[in-house]
Amino acid sequence: MTLPEGKIPLPEGKRVLFGTDGIRGIANKHPMTPEVALQLGKAVARLFTNGKSPLVILGKDTRLSGYMLESALEAGLVSAGATCYLVGPMPTPAIAHLTRSFAADAGIVITASHNPAEHNGIKIFDRDGLKLPDAQELEIEKHVLEGLKMSHSLESAARVQSPDAAPLALGKARRIDDARGRYIEFCKSTIGNNSLKGLKVVLDCANGAAYHITPVILQELGADVITVHDEPDGLNINDGCGATHPDVIQRAVLQHNADAGIALDGDADRVVMCDEHGTIIDGDRLLAILALELKREGRLRHDLVVATEYTNKGFDEAMAKASIKVVRVENGDRYVLEELHKRKAVLGGEQSGHLILLDYATTGDGTIVALQVLNLLKASGRPLSALASVMSSWPQIVLSVAVKERRPFDKMPGVTAAIAEAERRLGSDGRVFVRYSGTELKARVMVEAKDGSLPAKLAERIVIAFQKEAGS
Repeated sequence: MTLPEGKIPLPEGKRVLFGTDGIRGIANKHPMTPEVALQLGKAVARLFTNGKSPLVILGKDTRLSGYMLESALEAGLVSAGATCYLVGPMPTPAIAHLTRSFAADAGIVITASHNPAEHNGIKIFDRDGLKLPDAQELEIEKHVLEGLKMSHSLESAARVQSPDAAPLALGKARRIDDARGRYIEFCKSTIGNNSLKGLKVVLDCANGAAYHITPVILQELGADVITVHDEPDGLNINDGCGATHPDVIQRAVLQHNADAGIALDGDADRVVMCDEHGTIIDGDRLLAILALELKREGRLRHDLVVATEYTNKGFDEAMAKASIKVVRVENGDRYVLEELHKRKAVLGGEQSGHLILLDYATTGDGTIVALQVLNLLKASGRPLSALASVMSSWPQIVLSVAVKERRPFDKMPGVTAAIAEAERRLGSDGRVFVRYSGTELKARVMVEAKDGSLPAKLAERIVIAFQKEAGS
C-alpha cells in the first residue's frame, strides 16, 4: 500500500516552512535561522493577539542551537507586543501542559525531537495545547515570508508601515523558575502519586529535555533508578542513546538486574521500554498493554484505539480478541490526535513510541506513558514480560532511503514495479507501506508478513529501486 499522491508531505505550491511536525532543518541554515525565528515570533504574536498582549510559553530541548533560536523567537514575540515566559529545557509535552496551566495563548518549543544535534525545529501549540491546524500554519508562513522579504529590502521596509508594537507597547519576557516543578507534580498526579517503591528501573534520558525531570519523578515516587545519558552538553542529544537506540537500556537492564528499562527521545514525547529480560517493548506493544488495562477499568471510551499504518498486524489481532476496535490513520501524532477528537476516544499512538493518553495530555508524553506502565507493573505484581505478552507481532521491517526530492511514485516505474511485486508475493498474508518522511528527505519502506523470511528481502528490493530512480 503506497501513500496517495495528495498526502505526500510538503506538496509543491502549499506549505514551504511547516512539515508534518512543525518547522525542521539544519541549525543556522534556512529555515532554522535566527532571521526566520525572529519573524516567526512576530507572526505568532500577531496570530494570537485577540486585541491584547498575548502570553506565549517558550521552551526548548538541550541542543546548542536552542540558545540562538530561543533569543530570536523571544525578540520577535516581544517586538510584536507579546509577553514571553521562558521555561528553558523542557519536554515537548511539558510545553503543551504549561500552555494550558498558565492559561497562555500559545506555546512554542524548540526541538528536533529524535534527530541529531545539528538539526533543530520549532513546534507551536494553541491555548489548548494542540498543534496548529493547516490554515493557521499557512497564515503564520504568510507573515514570516512577508517579514523576511521586507527585512531584505531596506527601501521597502522604510516605506511600509511596521506591524510591530509601538515603542511603549512592546512586550516583556520573564523566566519561570517553577515550571519544572509544576510539570513534575502533574506527571506524578497521573498515577495518583502511587508509590513505585520496590521497582528497579533503568532510564535513558537521551541527553535531552527530560534529563532533569523524569529521574526526579521516578525517585520521588520511590523507584530505584539507574539513569544514563543525563548529562547534555548541547552536542550529545540522541547521540547513540535514547528511544532510537534501545540497545542501551537492553544491556543496562541485564547488567543491573532491573525490572524495566525506559528510553526517551530528545524531547521526551516518545518512549520505548524493555522488560526484565531485555526484550524491547515498542509503541505497538505499549499501546496494547494500556488499551487492555483501560478497557478493564472501564475507561477506554467507545472501546476504540487509534493506530497508524505502521502499527503491526499483531496489534489488530490482540485488540480483536478483546473486542476493541482499531482505527488506522496516516502516520504522525497530529493525525492520531485528530482522529481521537473525531471519535471522542482517549487512546492512540504510533509504533515509534508516540502514545497519546488524552485523559492526561494532548501530545505524546514518554514520561507519562512510562509511569502508567510502571504503575500497572507494581499493582499487578506481574513481570513486565508477562504484561507485554498480550500481543504477538508479525515479522516487520522498516527501512529508510535518502532521496533527492519527493517525486510522485507514479513517476518512478522501477519503484512502483518493486512495490507491486512485493504486494503480489505477500497476498493476504502481509502488506507493504511506502511513504515519504515529513521531516527529512527520505522515503520509508515498511514490509510486514507472516512469513518472516520475506520482509527484509522485499523491502531491500524497493529500497534499491528508490536508489536507482531518486537516490541522493
